Amino acid sequence: MKKKMLCCTLALLLVSGSVVSAHPGRTDANGGHTCRTNCERWGLSYGEYHYHNGGGSSSGSKSSSSAPKAKSSQNSTPKSAPKPAAPAYAKSGLKVYVNGGLVKFDSEPLVYNNINLVPLREIAEGMGARVTWNREAASIGVQRGNHKITLTIGSKTIYYNGKSETVAVAPKVIDGVTYVPVQVFARGLGAGINYTDHDKILRIALKE
Repeated sequence: MKKKMLCCTLALLLVSGSVVSAHPGRTDANGGHTCRTNCERWGLSYGEYHYHNGGGSSSGSKSSSSAPKAKSSQNSTPKSAPKPAAPAYAKSGLKVYVNGGLVKFDSEPLVYNNINLVPLREIAEGMGARVTWNREAASIGVQRGNHKITLTIGSKTIYYNGKSETVAVAPKVIDGVTYVPVQVFARGLGAGINYTDHDKILRIALKE
């Protein structure tokens, strides 16, 4: 009887030892691998990841290689909308008449942000105004009779007889030419103006 029990015990040890040591396949750095051969024989499902020689259990888990990879969050970040382009200076084709006479400009009148700009020297001469410059302060004084304008290059603040006002477009030097907003300039010297957009003509009427 003891001999029979001893034989049964030895048989069980041999079977269990073969299950642990005989499983085919190489292990990875974690000590396990994915079952691809005779999986049912070892009590596993095909594609099941498991460990060898007492490693951690992964019953029911699948190979990490089959899991979809998460997309990079950088690719999903919405791009900021492009900034709108700043308005540019462009030739306006404007014609200016002072008391019926056409003012001739050496440089083309411009338009910027829907504001007509003309060269300062020619429009001042055409209106019979006197111009003085303060180069250190980048300021310009224009006087006709009792009307005086003080402008500063790059500043939207203009002084009419010492009283400040804010204009839409500042005087600016472009290609060495000083440009001023013509409607604002003419009003500041006490002139009446009439502008027709369809033919781009500005008529300036000087008052005594």
